This record gives sequence, structure tokens and C-alpha cells, in this order.
Amino acid sequence: MTFTDQMGHQVTLLKSPQRIISLVPSQTELLFDLGLADRIVGVTKFCIHPREQVKQKTIIGGTKNFHLDKIDELNPDLIIGNKEENYQEGIEQLQLKYKVWMSDIYTLDDALEMILQVGQLTGTEAKATELTQNISSCFELLRPAQPSIKTAYFIWRDPFMAVGKQNFIDHMLQQCGFSNVFGNFPRYPEIRPAQLQEADLQLILLSSEPYPFKEKHVQEFRELCPQASIKIVDGEMFSWYGSRLLNAPAYLQQVIEEVLQELS
Repeated sequence: MTFTDQMGHQVTLLKSPQRIISLVPSQTELLFDLGLADRIVGVTKFCIHPREQVKQKTIIGGTKNFHLDKIDELNPDLIIGNKEENYQEGIEQLQLKYKVWMSDIYTLDDALEMILQVGQLTGTEAKATELTQNISSCFELLRPAQPSIKTAYFIWRDPFMAVGKQNFIDHMLQQCGFSNVFGNFPRYPEIRPAQLQEADLQLILLSSEPYPFKEKHVQEFRELCPQASIKIVDGEMFSWYGSRLLNAPAYLQQVIEEVLQELS
């Protein structure tokens, strides 16, 4: 069968793949949750869920630094990656030799489509369909903040980097009723302290990943924006677009309610 991935590439599979490499943490977790543990042969060093099972798989490098020799040794019949999380040069090298299916995700609908397509690729359509239906049902119950709350979401420190437009985290912020004050900036802009102070923020969210913000960093932001509520949040719940989305709405609702209580 021939499949068209989310970047428009055509991938032809003559049989159901038996040796799969995943180049993206959230999609690795999805593959396990679809019941494909025995068919996953390689993952990245950032693939941390499910914790015990990924330890048994070969590490093929990072999301932006593939060890091509290790991939060759594994001889995969399907590689699954993502446009944003992986690097173009590495993907192009892999496409010369292997079947590579790429996701490209900006919204919840994109994520649900990816899950369904991965189900089709791997012969796990029934599980994938059930999973997407459950995720959709959970998100339908999410009650966003009203009116919206002026928010900045930070992913890095020194320099400060926030979430801008055209990415999945920005979409998840919108789902929560958190209005991204840097939503007109490039995807992940560097933000100067003066810009932060001028933004007149109500809420600052500090992500647990990729930079591991801790409580000690809260004071740093509080000095810049004393009027804002400042929270450390689970970055996986805002940025992972695989099966972890099943748990995201309950977590996001908790964050929304805590923020509303602090701002009231």
C-alpha cells in the first residue's frame, strides 16, 4: 500500500512493518500504546516513555543527531519522524535508503490525523481509532478560561525563549483560554527582559522541558513581572502530540483552575 505522510511524501509498504525506528519521543510512546513493542527496534535518547520498555531498545542518537551506522545495523522497514523535531539533512539521508514517514503537527486535529495514519501504517487501525475518539472526547470536556488570560510560555533560559506562533504548544495554550502574548512572533522567539515587562502579562508558564525550569527560577520572573501569576508546568502535557494527549485535558483543566483561583 502507498501512504502519503503529513509532509506530502509518498511511502509504499509491501507488507506490515516489523522493524520500526521512531525518531520522536511522543510518537515512540504512541507506538508502544498501539501494542507495537515487539516491532520497535530503535528509538532516540530522548524517548523516555514508557520508561522500562524503551530501555530495552537500541538508541540511535538524538532527534537532531542520528547515528546512521546504528540505524543501518537495525535494518528498519519503517522509520517514523517529525518535521520540527528532526533535522532535514538527516531525514533526507535516511529517505535515500529507507521508508520514512513524517508527521507535521500544529494542531490537535493534526495530532489525531497522525495517530490514525500511524495506525494504518502499522495495522493497528482499531486501537488508533479508539484512542483518537477517547482523546477527542476528553478535549470536548475541557473548559477554557474566560475571558482569555494574557500568557507567555517559556521553554528556555539564558537566553529566555518563549513559544511564538505556528506550533503545537501555541495551539494547546489556545485550548486553555491562555492568550499567547508572543503569538505574533516567530515559532520560538528569544525574548528580552524589557519585552517581557512591556507585555503586561497575567500569567507566565515555565515548561519542565526542554529547559528544566525549577522553583528557583520563579523568583527571576517574579522580579521582572511582579503582577503575573507564575507556574511551572509539565511540558509533556503541552507539547507531546501522541497518546499522552489522552491525559492532557485533565492536567490542563487543573492548571486552568489553579490559575483562575490565583488571579481572582
